[in-house]
Order: sequence, then structure tokens, then C-alpha cells
Amino acid sequence: MAKLVLVEDDEVLRRELKLLLETYGYECAAPTDFCGMPEAILRENPDLVLLDLTLPGKDGYSICRELRLVSRVPVIVLTSRDTEADELLSMSFGADDFIAKPFNRQILLAHTAAVLKRSGLQAGSVTHRGVTFDPARGTVAFEGREAELTKNEGKILSLLFRSAGCVVSREELMNELWQSDEFVDDNTLTVNMNRLRRKLEEIGVRDFLVTRRGKGYAI
Repeated sequence: MAKLVLVEDDEVLRRELKLLLETYGYECAAPTDFCGMPEAILRENPDLVLLDLTLPGKDGYSICRELRLVSRVPVIVLTSRDTEADELLSMSFGADDFIAKPFNRQILLAHTAAVLKRSGLQAGSVTHRGVTFDPARGTVAFEGREAELTKNEGKILSLLFRSAGCVVSREELMNELWQSDEFVDDNTLTVNMNRLRRKLEEIGVRDFLVTRRGKGYAI
């Protein structure tokens, strides 16, 4: 089940959209305090953020820009600002999609599903270089062989698949693991990476998870 964070200050619309998204099988957090953004969003460890632009305190542009400094989580902007300039500005700050209000609820659902699919975060599996990761089942497979992953191994692999072709820093991985309920120090990350690499090797996957010395990891 994909987890969404809905950042919308209109109370009626927030309730309606939360109910809609949950009805269609998403887990949806909808914060009512907008002073602690984007930290409150990151604490939820979402798969996608639905972000209004006009908010008390920081506006959506600032929140999106700050999110992009530490996270690659997909962001769909929802706003009554519907000019081309607003859309271009949203994209320049790192938004993945833009939906102008008022919008058809089915359009919102279609955009949400499409962005999740592009990000490899839908309930189904995603494949890169012949390696298939299934986040729902917590497994990784290659040429008919399969290995089960721990929760932390799954979080690591999920972030790496979302960032396929790019280097993911140790700090980004630590942040991904920190959002579980347990403390994760630098040595714990190393242990998890080594275990994940061994599991990949056990199913015949070699040189898939690459260490970029001084930078991080990549697939």
C-alpha cells in the first residue's frame, strides 16, 4: 500500500481528499499543523506528497524546494494558481506534477497512480538491470531465484531503485532508515548494506550494488 501525505489547509477539502484516497487503497496522512514543514512530511516517510501552494507559514514552493534538498519523494502540486508561470515555477522547484483547482477527483487519482508508477513505488514490482524488487512482498528476485528482505533492507533497496542510475549518499540512506522507529547509526547502515549485498549475491546478482567511495551507493 502506497503512503501519501496530503498537505492542504482547506479543512473540508482535506477531509474529502483523505477519504477519497483511503477509499482507493492508499494510506493517507493529512497534517493540520503547517508550521513544521517539511520535517513533518519526512517523518511520515511517504511514497508521494500532494502539496497545496497557498499555506499558512511557508508556501508550497518553499516546502517543495526544501524537500528536494534531502529527499526524492515525488510531489504533486495542487493549487488554484493555474497559470503557466505557476506550473513552470512548481516544476523548477522539483515538483513532479501539477494539478489546478478545481479538479475532477478521478483526474487526481489518475495523476497519483501515474506518478507512483513512474517512481517505481506502486504496489507492484519494479525491475532494474534484470533485478526485480517487490516492495509489497519484501523480496528481491533474479533469474528465477528470490530472497526475502528485512524491513531496513527493503527501505534501502526502495530508495536505490527510486534513484536508479544516481548516487545515493549515506546521509540520504540514514534518513530513510531513521524514519523507522529505531535508531540507526552509521555502523548499522554498513551492516545492512553488507547483508543486502550478500543476499543479492546469493541469488546470483553481482556488481549490482556499487559503492562510490566518499559519495554513497548506486545501482
